[in-house]
Amino acid sequence: MEYSSPVKVRSPFVQSLYSLRHANSRKIAKSKDPDVSEKTIGRLSQYRRILKELLDQSLGNVYSHELARRAGVSAAQVRRDLMVVGYSGNPHSGYEIVALIKSISNFLDDSQVQRVALIGVGSLGRAILSQFAGNGTRLQITAAFDTSGNASSSVVTGCRCRPIEELEQVVQGEGIKVGLIAVSSTEAQAAADRLIEVGVLSIVNLTPASIQVPDYVHVENLDITMSVERAAFYARQRD
Repeated sequence: MEYSSPVKVRSPFVQSLYSLRHANSRKIAKSKDPDVSEKTIGRLSQYRRILKELLDQSLGNVYSHELARRAGVSAAQVRRDLMVVGYSGNPHSGYEIVALIKSISNFLDDSQVQRVALIGVGSLGRAILSQFAGNGTRLQITAAFDTSGNASSSVVTGCRCRPIEELEQVVQGEGIKVGLIAVSSTEAQAAADRLIEVGVLSIVNLTPASIQVPDYVHVENLDITMSVERAAFYARQRD
């Protein structure tokens, strides 16, 4: 399908696949403030992941400089970012982890479960489903669509996989506005077209292919090949 607007690529590379669990919130979270930058949304998502790891270690509080060290930013940046969600710490005890997680989640997540559709249930698609299973956020992949015919009617990590022919009915019926594309490069544009036709407004493209979308559709591209090539380049430079 041809679109009059240019290809819209806001993040040509975000993070590697292993980081997808916290990058996805950045890519498809619905910000309550349109003036908040994508980088801020990304850092808030990263802070939440780190805070959950600290909570798993039975920690109750964390200081801004500790959170900053783990996130690879400055303590001042952490404090500025957390002002966006309306949370401030105590100079003596730092941030209460449980309360801070709740504040970030209330900002990043929809008030209800935000449903996401996945096209492609191959190895990559299954890894994404596994990553999202039980992630503890209101962002959930509730529909997965198989283009090969091999996974239709199966259940992968709790998500029912359907034939691609059911996409329109399910996406419109569930009011899904976010889609993930994990198919081959040759199928990427067709997958994007189908998502857009049924009202999806944000797409995460996990293929190396560039996709064309209308101006009103937000696209995030995660090119793992580019990530490996970049890592290899810097490894050579530092060897």
